[in-house]
Parts: sequence; C-alpha cells; structure tokens
Amino acid sequence: MLSTWQIIGCIGIVSMNLLAFSLMGIDKGRAKKGKWRIPEKTLFLAAALFGGLGGTLGMLFFRHKTKHWYFRLFFPLFMLLQAGLIAWILLDPPSFLVK
Repeated sequence: MLSTWQIIGCIGIVSMNLLAFSLMGIDKGRAKKGKWRIPEKTLFLAAALFGGLGGTLGMLFFRHKTKHWYFRLFFPLFMLLQAGLIAWILLDPPSFLVK
C-alpha cells in the first residue's frame, strides 16, 4: 500500500507531466500562429521538475523543438533520471517517507 507521501508524489508527477505536455502543445500552436511564445527556459523547467516524460512525449507528439539538439538530448535524459529516482524511492523509500 502506498503511503500518503507516495500518493502526493504520484499526483505531483502526473500533474507536472501533463503540464509539460500541454506547454509543448500550446507553444507549438502559438508558433504556427506567429503569436507570443513560451520561453524555452519555461519548457525546460517543466521537464526538469519531474515533467520529463510529458515534455518528451509532447515534443514527439506535436513535432515541436525536435530540431534543437538540446531538447532532443535533455528531455529524454530528464525522463530517464526521473524514472530512476522514482523507482529508487518506490523500491527503497527514504526513512522520512515511510510510515
């Protein structure tokens, strides 16, 4: 059974991934219309703060920022590091997360 902290963490991670995915879609739409764009640092921040999967999927789904090497490299890297950290926490949680 998941602890309260694990449930809160899961909700936060899902939320950040949805946000990162949405930001990629919104920015792509604005790029097509020639409107004000979301800064790249905002897209990176969302991906770095546990939105790596959503950012990567958004990049691929919307075909957005795929020509920039730093997006192609760091978004999947964020995703892998975050998956490893999440697996470590779920398999061997730190003492402050355990009831």
